[in-house]
Amino acid sequence: MLVRDAMSTMVLTIGPAHTLRQAARLMSARHVGAAIVLDSDTSGLGILTERDLLNSVGSGQDPDLETAGSHTTTDVVFAAPSWTLEDAAEAMAHGGFRHLIVLDEQGEPVGVVSVRDIIRCWAPSRRPATLAG
Repeated sequence: MLVRDAMSTMVLTIGPAHTLRQAARLMSARHVGAAIVLDSDTSGLGILTERDLLNSVGSGQDPDLETAGSHTTTDVVFAAPSWTLEDAAEAMAHGGFRHLIVLDEQGEPVGVVSVRDIIRCWAPSRRPATLAG
């Protein structure tokens, strides 16, 4: 199975000036654990994850004052839609992260694949439990 089969194509993109509270609200509303941060000044892509939000709030920082740009991971590993799920899982395990931004051939973000997405593909389908009688 390939990354294109597992990735979420509903990508949340925010700017670096979004506050962490704004980012958290958008992530919560869309039920996603990561947002792609597009910085038009640097033409770069980064990622802001729920872990970044937790680390900031947990250290006592104000989510209304802290910006996404200050907490964005910019040293990002990108995946291609044609990667296998094994390739994606290996990259995540090696890098110690849970999300990969998926880029098309032109380098544009087309999705995000998470550990949860991979598990959904690999886990046996859920079947109702039957009682032995």
